Amino acid sequence: TKVGIKENLKDEIINYKFKTSFFDIFLLALFRFVVLLLGYAVVRLRHWWVIAVTTLVSSAFLIVKVILSELLTKGAFGYLLPIVSFVIAWLETWFLDFKVLTQEAEEERWFLAAQAAASRPLLYPRALSEGQFYSPPESFAGSDNESDEEGVGRKALTTQEKEYVRQGKEAMEVVDQILAQEENWKFEKNNASDFGDVVYTFEIPFHGKTFILKAFLQCSPEMVYQEVILQPEKMILWNRTVAACQILQRVEDNTIVSYDVAAGAAGGVVSPRDFVNVRRIERRRDRYVSSGMSTTHSLKPPLSKYVRGENGPGGFIVLKCPSNAKVCTFIWILNTDLK
Repeated sequence: TKVGIKENLKDEIINYKFKTSFFDIFLLALFRFVVLLLGYAVVRLRHWWVIAVTTLVSSAFLIVKVILSELLTKGAFGYLLPIVSFVIAWLETWFLDFKVLTQEAEEERWFLAAQAAASRPLLYPRALSEGQFYSPPESFAGSDNESDEEGVGRKALTTQEKEYVRQGKEAMEVVDQILAQEENWKFEKNNASDFGDVVYTFEIPFHGKTFILKAFLQCSPEMVYQEVILQPEKMILWNRTVAACQILQRVEDNTIVSYDVAAGAAGGVVSPRDFVNVRRIERRRDRYVSSGMSTTHSLKPPLSKYVRGENGPGGFIVLKCPSNAKVCTFIWILNTDLK
């Protein structure tokens, strides 16, 4: 300006006047910066009230400033500075509340889940025998040839536990039927990589539309079996849509009941869902199979904070490669009703 920067600074700071000075808007921005830095970087708060307070103070001050001051008589800058300050304050609120805080909460949940999974004992810590999760070659596990009576040394199953076993076998039968009709799967999409994942759909009578993911994995089927099928609690480490997975009951060697919580989405617009599933696990000569469907359990009645979803028959299948033991094909069958 004509009077120089030094004189302008003297008028703005030393000869400060509320009606004509821009210096208080600068102090307002500094106030927001210091409060947010102390709240989220130093004290490490994880709540939105800090940004809410700074936005409220900033908005109220700027409105009063524009109404009572003479900034609008100072040309374009007098209009631009209050508008930009107001917009920045609300952009900070949106960015911090919907981006930063949610992302940090997600990362913290993943970190705690990784620690919990690392410290938690394996679902089946003992060495696996050939009989465990394995049916003789001449019959499929869960077929009519398989006796419902418990072997020597095994506890007798209650009526409810037998129902869990029946549900697991029912889900396994549906999964086997889906796999047997691969030529009828409807192609939906795939990615462009050399080992592209392919998504299909298939209509199941009485259960509706089912999604099927088929992928080629460059790792041994035994590794996928151990990490994905035998340890469902670790699902939170590789499936970002799952917030928690807990084993409620091991019914018998092949059957367990689990409790899963699906994380909310869209910044809380889609509320979290929870599921109670019965899972049946089988080892076969050419594949590993984990089938499941929704059930009920006394330990996990419906909760008000979650919407109880329902899963139709589905599961995981790990197909062994006859020519290469270090690769496998992974199939994920998903039939779910989020309610």
